[in-house]
Amino acid sequence: MLPIIEFKNYTFQYRSQKEPTLLDINLAIYPGEKVLIVGPSGSGKSTLAHCVNGMVPFSFAGESSGSLTVSGKDPAKTGIFGMSKTVGTVLQDTDGQFIGLTVAEDVAFALENDCVPQDKMFSLVDEVAEVVDIKTLLHHAPTELSGGQKQRVSMAGVLVDDVDVLLFDEPLANLDPATGKRAIDLIDRIHKEKKKTILIIEHRLEDVLYRDVDRIVVIGEGRVVADCKPDELLATDILVKEGIREPLYVTALKHAGCTLRAEDLPQHIESMKLDRYRERVQAWYEQVALPVAEPAKEPALEVLDLDFSYISGNPILQNIRFCIRKGEMISIVGKNGAGKSTLSNLICGFINPDRGKILLGGSDIADKSIKERGEVIGLVMQNPNQMISKPMIFDEVALGLAVRGVPEEEIKERVYETLKICGLYPFRNWPVSALSFGQKKRVTIASILVMNPQVLILDEPTAGQDYKHYTEIMEFLKELNESYGITIIMITHDMHLMLEYTDRAIVIADGKLIADDTPAHVLTDERIADQAYLKKTSLYDLAVRCGIADAPGFVDRFIYFERQVREHGRQNSDV
Repeated sequence: MLPIIEFKNYTFQYRSQKEPTLLDINLAIYPGEKVLIVGPSGSGKSTLAHCVNGMVPFSFAGESSGSLTVSGKDPAKTGIFGMSKTVGTVLQDTDGQFIGLTVAEDVAFALENDCVPQDKMFSLVDEVAEVVDIKTLLHHAPTELSGGQKQRVSMAGVLVDDVDVLLFDEPLANLDPATGKRAIDLIDRIHKEKKKTILIIEHRLEDVLYRDVDRIVVIGEGRVVADCKPDELLATDILVKEGIREPLYVTALKHAGCTLRAEDLPQHIESMKLDRYRERVQAWYEQVALPVAEPAKEPALEVLDLDFSYISGNPILQNIRFCIRKGEMISIVGKNGAGKSTLSNLICGFINPDRGKILLGGSDIADKSIKERGEVIGLVMQNPNQMISKPMIFDEVALGLAVRGVPEEEIKERVYETLKICGLYPFRNWPVSALSFGQKKRVTIASILVMNPQVLILDEPTAGQDYKHYTEIMEFLKELNESYGITIIMITHDMHLMLEYTDRAIVIADGKLIADDTPAHVLTDERIADQAYLKKTSLYDLAVRCGIADAPGFVDRFIYFERQVREHGRQNSDV
């Protein structure tokens, strides 16, 4: 069988870069395969995808050598439109793909371009809507839909053209865990029923492996580092060396001193052969002692019996009540549309509750303006580009102080001190445009920190970040929390973040608070996970299958052990 995609000694260098982004790539993908492509940010995996769908060299100019064929065509000669008949791309930002005013119009767009007769068009749109389960949404506006629904519409838009290859660019980045599982299920069903060749580019490796993939291709510094079956890859240390997060159960087995073998099928914890590992896991569980809990501090933020509706009679939040202590680092989790961002908007004063109170340090803040609240409660949005309004880093961080009339000398002193805390002092005279996404994120945090807030709220602080940048941001936030005593609240879909970095999780589902507990208890409770569209941690399955009755206790020990490993690594790097 001939490959449907084949790179031969392929090298590509962007016109604006000094060095090639892809180096001597040799890779063959065969018809009907499902291949996962992983690698840290900047490794070249997105460039690889752009080469396949024709974006290189037409949208991203540069020089290439070697050869690339997709269904026998050279994308560099065929063009973006020509390649769109062979490769359908579903982008990470689905909003950037919508054209029609309704879902049906959007799905039909490619057919209209091809002058397909209207009766056939209706039939084809109905057919793909059935496949991706959006028939009831055809008359809705795409902007009204949830993240998971938008993704299904994007899939329909490329499936309607009957392409040979489906390319998914970080399909899970903006989805809650349960919706992510459904997306992976749907991709798997399309793969099996439609016999499509599937390429998935994704940081969340464990979530993609919820369903089988044929191969995993690891890209590192522009080269193919590994190209093998998942079971073979998970039995190596390649992922760790390349800065890619392994599945949690694999990490736990390694902490217990186990050496994994491909023949034990580690791709899925549910079906992995664990006989030879069970005793080691049990022994490790018994050896790890948990620290003594610290006494509770006084409240920093209290939310008391909060109700809110955008439209009367249609409640978004109902009877929300919780207390966050000074110096805590907690997560707020729940499915898309549960009301998490609405809750942060209420705390910041952007909207007002229908009922209930919000207390800061024991005092009601109902009478405080947005400006006054902004001096004590900082909100960092998911996308730093939506917060940045000045071209230079110093000016951006100084803006909040300047508008409050703080003297120039004090502004300079506070901005420089904050930039040092955020690791941005060397870039103080740089333009914001010269920074990476992660560095821009730090600039937005610095612009809030300079105000000396008591509470910091971060909306999806690690969305779309690879493991290295995720760890950098989270270690930085942990340092702010521990060294400066700032209370940190994180709104997140990332179950790893919730487990590894926070000691409490507030869970919201359908506008109600359904749990306020440790992450270990939340992610080992099937009822809570199902109700809030979370995903039960694979550590739970490992504990149960290894005969450990206290699964939450096993998860707690894993988290504590991981934190010790990270702390040890940080101390060694400081020496």
